[in-house]
Formats: sequence, structure tokens, C-alpha cells
Amino acid sequence: MFRQAASATRLLLRSAKSRVFSTAAEVPAAPEVDNTFIETWKKMIPNIEPPKTPSAYMKPRPPTPSAIPSKLTVNLALPYSSVLASKEVDMIIVPATTGQMGVLPGHVATIAELKPGVMSVHEGNDVTKYFISSGFAFIHPNSYADVIAVEAVPIDQIDPAAVQKGLAEFTQKLSSASTDLEKAEAQIGVDVHSTLNAALSG
Repeated sequence: MFRQAASATRLLLRSAKSRVFSTAAEVPAAPEVDNTFIETWKKMIPNIEPPKTPSAYMKPRPPTPSAIPSKLTVNLALPYSSVLASKEVDMIIVPATTGQMGVLPGHVATIAELKPGVMSVHEGNDVTKYFISSGFAFIHPNSYADVIAVEAVPIDQIDPAAVQKGLAEFTQKLSSASTDLEKAEAQIGVDVHSTLNAALSG
């Protein structure tokens, strides 16, 4: 049975490698490859349900437009909720590990790792700021941006007193840490609270 499953999986991988990954309309859709895989799986292992593939959970993105749109469509998602869903904005600025990264409509496709910091969402003269702890930003060529964060909260909902208290506690833990694990945990706490403090004062 293991050999049969491995054989069906190899078929899926071969099919995926033969595809060119692009948003162009002429590229075969992923469900076609999935259907071939599922049919082969059912022939080889009829008594076990075939596994799901990523395309089973994803909605297809619209094709890359011929002209740059006037708005950027943004999704900001957390593991337990959606903060922004298909919101059209003028620009976002995210705290990438390489520095602050501005994203406008028509931005080149990019994947950026995020560090603790402020994400700002610009709509005309209105700017909404969120503190995000970490995550990734996926910038698609069709002027869509998906920001996946571990935690995110509007800046105006953060209690400055709690931030100062947390910073003092983690600074104390860092100075008294005796093991590498304790030092690492305390350093993370100091870094996050220092960034929170800077976000509130800036």
C-alpha cells in the first residue's frame, strides 16, 4: 500500500513540475492536475480517500490585469480571525525583516518575512496602523497582497502602561537568565515590547 501511495504521489509531483507557475490565462489550472492525481489514487488505492492538495483549499486568483489597477486589494489574516478581507486601499507599508516595505498597486510579486513592527494601511488621507508580531507578506502580480500574521492589533488599542510593565519584566528576566532558553525567551520579550514602545511613541 505504501508503494501505491508513493507511486500516486510521484505522478502528482511530475505533473506539477511540468506546469509553468504563472497567473497567465493559458497555463493549465491546478484542479486539472489534482483530478489526474485523484483518479490515479482511486485506481491504485480504492479503499483510502485521496489526500487533499493545496488547491483544494484555495480560491483561484484573478489573472494579472493588462493595466495597473488604481487600488491594492489587501487581506490581513490571523490564525483565528480575518482583520482585513479584500479591502481596496492605496498603499500598505509592512515591517519586513529587510526594512520597511511599501506596497502599491502593480508591485512586483514578492514574499517578505515580517518582524515585529507597525503595518500601516493608507486610504487617501486616512492611515490605519496595526502592530504585528511576525508573519509573511505575499505580494501577488495582480495587485493583491496577503499579509499573514501571528498577532495583529490596532495601535490605538494597545495599553502603554502594559507595554512599559512588560518591557521592565522581560528586561529583568534577561538580566537574571541562566540558560540559553531563558535568555532567548527573555530577548524575544524585550524585542517585542521595545518595538511596541517605539510604535506608541512614534
